[in-house]
Amino acid sequence: MARYVKDITLNKPDDFVAFIVNDYLQKNRFVMSDWKGEPAYRAGDGVVEGYKYLKWSYAGGVFHLEAWLKGTAGGEWDLDGFVGIAMKKPYKSSLEQLFNALQQEIPAQPGTATQNGSIPPQGNAGQQYSTPNPQPQPIPVRTVDNTGAAVIALVLGILSVIIGIFVPLIGVILGIIGISQARMGSGSSKAGMAKAGKVLSIIGICISAGGWLLNIVLTAAMF
Repeated sequence: MARYVKDITLNKPDDFVAFIVNDYLQKNRFVMSDWKGEPAYRAGDGVVEGYKYLKWSYAGGVFHLEAWLKGTAGGEWDLDGFVGIAMKKPYKSSLEQLFNALQQEIPAQPGTATQNGSIPPQGNAGQQYSTPNPQPQPIPVRTVDNTGAAVIALVLGILSVIIGIFVPLIGVILGIIGISQARMGSGSSKAGMAKAGKVLSIIGICISAGGWLLNIVLTAAMF
């Protein structure tokens, strides 16, 4: 088993941790799935971006996470190493955002407990928690912000189209990363930008692949 494993001591309310993680899963388009009989969250696709998997738990104040990619032979890839870096790097960066959000200080309000209830996702800030008081006070918390991923997706999509004409390999790599970033950014306030980045990234990959095949054919014709 090759997985990226992270344990963080948080000592925060269970509902706060659940809200932050569920918000991350929603924004990054994870759905409950199955990995060889083992329940796990999954995102991505089996063609360009690859499948990303994630499991998490929280007990005794310690947050535990396992993350991996589906390898080319159906095995597990962790998030380190050069092989599959175009898929690994964006995934690992998104997890770092999650860890930062989980480790934030929860704002306290006078006379308001912060122990129970649930938090509905609202952009990059939520309102928590229901309390034993008749009129619970909302407490805003910082969640994962994927607007930056949408911008990066658009930039990489444009670059993959331009560079793919001249250097197909780099065009493919940029396109793959662009699609991954677009998936992350699709759950942000800049979803339109993320969609445009995804479309351009796909076009860039097609142009790069076409240029690659053309180079092979021309090279073969010379011999």
